Amino acid sequence: MNAHVSQGGWPVLVLNADFRPLSYYPLSLWSWQDAIKAVFLDRVNIVEHYDRAVRSPTFEMQLPSVVSLKSFVKPTTHPAFTRFNVFLRDKFMCQYCSAHDDLTFDHIIPRSKGGQTTWENVVAACSPCNLKKGNLTTEQAHMFPRQTPFAPTVHQLHRNGRLFPPNYLHESWLDYLYWDTELDP
Repeated sequence: MNAHVSQGGWPVLVLNADFRPLSYYPLSLWSWQDAIKAVFLDRVNIVEHYDRAVRSPTFEMQLPSVVSLKSFVKPTTHPAFTRFNVFLRDKFMCQYCSAHDDLTFDHIIPRSKGGQTTWENVVAACSPCNLKKGNLTTEQAHMFPRQTPFAPTVHQLHRNGRLFPPNYLHESWLDYLYWDTELDP
């Protein structure tokens, strides 16, 4: 197919069969090429489209902007423990000073003192706070996280993800996305 659009342009919002995004942060997006393959493999329905088309000598198709899966994908109830998900749980904020830059993660009970790398023992921390706390417990360092670390649900991560809308939102996506307008305190 000969497309007159750039390789990275024309992202496609992917909805589950219930018309909810598969994820908010990162937003569930496919390339237009992957979306068209899924259409031909009969795995998705086109819900909305761009005013652009791809053409071959015998075929023309408008580029999808929103697709929905034909089969419902059951969301996982227990999100994976990853650095990204810890940051998302903590709203991309240092749990000691509220900074948003230069984030790392900190073990409440340091690993050298037997602390585990688990949801309940890890928080987002900026590099200066992480260095300041170092190998000390929160009591020894007199540094206490703003919230007690916890294992979040997928719902909690999705809710937090809606606090951070991406820079690009095509108008055809807006009826399927629900962004919070204010941050929770």
